[in-house]
Order: sequence, then C-alpha cells, then structure tokens
Amino acid sequence: MSAVLLQRAEGDGRASVSLAELLALRAKVARAALPKLNSRVAPAGQQSSRLYGRGMDYAESRAYQPGDDIRRLDWRLTARSGKLHTKLFQEEREGRVLILLDTHASMRFGTRVRFKSVQAARAAATAAWLAVRAGERVGAMAFGERTHMLRPQGGTRGALALCGALADWDIDPAAGRNEPLSEALLRAARLMHGASRVLLVSDGLSCDEPARGRLLDLSRRAGVSVLIVGDALELATAPAGRYPLEHAGVRREVVLQAERQRREFQQTLGAGQVRLAALAQSLGLRHRSIDTAVDPLEAVSGLLGGARSAS
Repeated sequence: MSAVLLQRAEGDGRASVSLAELLALRAKVARAALPKLNSRVAPAGQQSSRLYGRGMDYAESRAYQPGDDIRRLDWRLTARSGKLHTKLFQEEREGRVLILLDTHASMRFGTRVRFKSVQAARAAATAAWLAVRAGERVGAMAFGERTHMLRPQGGTRGALALCGALADWDIDPAAGRNEPLSEALLRAARLMHGASRVLLVSDGLSCDEPARGRLLDLSRRAGVSVLIVGDALELATAPAGRYPLEHAGVRREVVLQAERQRREFQQTLGAGQVRLAALAQSLGLRHRSIDTAVDPLEAVSGLLGGARSAS
C-alpha cells in the first residue's frame, strides 16, 4: 500500500511535504521509548481511551451467578462476605483522534530547515502513527486554503490514508482562501465522528476572538490539545544582520540592526503564535510551541498523553 501512496505525490521535505518522510515516521514512533501514560476523560459524551493500549477495566463486583467465569471471582470480597462474588469488567471503547490542520498561506513560510506547513504535516503524521501504536482511530480536517475531511480510520490503514491526504493537501492550494479559526472549529464540531481527542496544529494567524467560545465548546466534548508551529524568526528575536526573504518569486532583503527594530519585527511576525498560546493557556488546554527545525515527536506525544503544562 505504501508503494501506491508514493505514486500520489512527493515533495522535497523542505518547501513541500515528502510523503516518504511521513511514512518513515512510523518506524521512529515504533522505536521511541514513550511513557505509558493514561488519558482519561469524563464519561459525558466522551470515550475512555488509553494512550498506549486498550484492555479491560474493573467496573464493580456482584454476587456470583450460575455460568459466571470462576476465573473472575473476587476472592477478597468473597472472603469478607462469605458469599461468592464475581468481578465485572468494562471494555474500553476504541479511542478516536481528530487532527485539525491549518493550511493557510501563512503556513508556507520558513527560514530554518523547512516550511511551517511541512513541519505541521510531520507533526500530524507523528500523531497518526502514535494513534496506531495506541490502537486508536485517526482522522483529520484541513482548514484554511484546504477544507477537506478525512474520516477516522483504524490501524495502519488509517495512518497511511492520513499521510496520503497530508501530501495531497499540500499540492496546489486554493490561493486566497481564508477561514477564521472560529469557523474551522464550528465545522470540526459538526464533523467529529465521535472523536475523543482533538489535536489542533496551527501557526495561530487565523485565531480570531469568536474562536474562544468555539474552542471552549469543543473542549467540553473531547480532550483538546494545541500544537503551535512557528518559524525561528517568529518565536524569538533574530540576531542583527541581513535576511533575504522571497515571496511569490520576488526576493527582498530585510536589514535588522537595532534591538528595538528586531524586537518589533519578531512581535509582528509572531503575533499569531502569541495569540493562540494565550487562548490555549486561558482555557487550560495542553499546548506546546515548536519551530520548524525540531523533531515533533516529543511535543506531539506530550500533548496526546502528557501533563497540561505548556512549553
């Protein structure tokens, strides 16, 4: 199946998504030493899921009935009460992860290693292979210049389908299309297909004021995490120097010397990341920020199964 996928599209992994790289992430995730963390959510409209594997959870004990499996006897309660009791177990339902991927034009920017759009695709693929490792279904919804939906699928087939979609969505985007984050979140709420966890991957530039209420509503239905992708120039003040930038075939040079000038430049470029991080923080959502040069595995695995603290 991988061979068929590779015939769809292939990028350089820098300015465009490399499908081969997304597929190769499967081996990296499989080898990674990840903590066996549980991700439990309230039963109201949400599923119970375990990050690294499913099984049977003890629910309660009741009086023994003819035909009960004697291997499930609750010996402690039996000893205390003097009557046979059987343990009842509740099977965990299959978890579903929905990835919300930002495909706005602002994502096709980068000064270190790769574009933000490529890094976002790598993060989404990493989340998909983590879902495979967890025995969960995974789906995705693109917003921005692309507005496609990939229904959650289980196993390797689901991750392969998602990787193929990530490569397809990176080809010939619909120039000029803009979708505020609030509208994307409203669409996601209608298309969740029973997802118990949602991972939002964005640079934050589409984050608008109505997104607060929509994100809050979504977090009441599923566990929501936010991965903020930024370029080095957006996340930190650049050293003094000359910076060649190219857009739509036009190459220009930006000269940054004074400290104030460099700080204002960074604040302008990184406004989206700051806005989205502040929103996630105010709602108590797990969130992490990464640049375009790092391996997204640590951040993604931490969001899908780690502590709430952000970095």
